[in-house]
Amino acid sequence: MTMKTKILFLFCALFVQTAVFADIEKPVTLEQLPAAAQQTIKQHFPNRQIALAKMEVELLGKKYDVIFTNGEKIEFDSKGQWTDIECKQSQVPAALVPAAIAAFVKKNYPQTTILKLERDRRTYEVELSNRLELKFDKSFRLIDIDD
Repeated sequence: MTMKTKILFLFCALFVQTAVFADIEKPVTLEQLPAAAQQTIKQHFPNRQIALAKMEVELLGKKYDVIFTNGEKIEFDSKGQWTDIECKQSQVPAALVPAAIAAFVKKNYPQTTILKLERDRRTYEVELSNRLELKFDKSFRLIDIDD
């Protein structure tokens, strides 16, 4: 075997192994969630019953999804920090909305509520009750609007 063939074979073997172990899902209990996720649920969603909590093992780590019996959903990263909050029956708890975003929505869209809030390393995305979607950068400057 040539060196190129060996390297290609090794790369393919690693890829197959990674693909097999990626995106494994398993149900978990509230107590098996990271402490920060447990605290967020207890503090901001105290009266919600959990229908399903699951851990997903991905290539770059774990994430946790919690779905409540009313259909609302919250996702957490491996450290237990929320990454996505989706409230169909009510609104995202005000304490979880960054103050600058809350002030922007109150000033510019006073008749709406925030139904969905998503964050990643660079942006925050907000869906309002009028179905307008706002995107903010990490400095909370509005960078996009989708209707």
